[in-house]
Amino acid sequence: MIGILIVDDQSLIRAGFSALLSAEEDMVVLGQASNGLQGLAQARALKPDVVLLDIRMPQGDGITAAAAITAEPGLEHTRVIMLTTFELEDYILDSIRAGASGFLVKDTEPEELIAAVRIVVAGDSLLSPSVTRKLLAQVAATKPARMPTHAAAFDVLTEREREVLLLIGAGKTNAEIAEQLFITPLTAKTHVSRIIGKMGVRDRTGLVVIAYESGLITPGVQPGDTAAGKHGN
Repeated sequence: MIGILIVDDQSLIRAGFSALLSAEEDMVVLGQASNGLQGLAQARALKPDVVLLDIRMPQGDGITAAAAITAEPGLEHTRVIMLTTFELEDYILDSIRAGASGFLVKDTEPEELIAAVRIVVAGDSLLSPSVTRKLLAQVAATKPARMPTHAAAFDVLTEREREVLLLIGAGKTNAEIAEQLFITPLTAKTHVSRIIGKMGVRDRTGLVVIAYESGLITPGVQPGDTAAGKHGN
């Protein structure tokens, strides 16, 4: 059962999301909060699998709360999905750097919200194509000042792991990575888990940012095509 915490200052949003998600057989809403401080306290107490977290709230904004939740001992397996009314560029990268696994606009379709919860619980990142483009544009703009942060860390990756990282940066799922590199989905999942461990991030979303920050992936280049063109086995 997937435990969910909903944090939003609008009671109608909380009620609507709660009704929608509670109707799913594999989901349960553990609690609700109306601001970031309450959200952090509830997350500590309830240890949810997923926190749906509004970005703009009084008494503790969502990004600050996300950073606190993802850094909290005992919440290593809690995934955060940021919610907002608009895909504002300033929020996207800040949300990802705070440890969020995804970013959704509040008017998303019900089935997309339900799918989003399952996606992040499965360990995948949740970035729509439009959000990804904005995220990577921001990373590219700040890359020269940030490159030294992660560049040396790639020395610990094998050649195959670098290939997998390129495909993660292209937004590929484990199944798509497996198909493109002619490996099994289980092998792809194992590679992803090892890369996450070596790079010291929480999930695939963090790997996307690191790949672009370090220059391993260049905006405008199709990393999936690059990796596939080098190896066929």
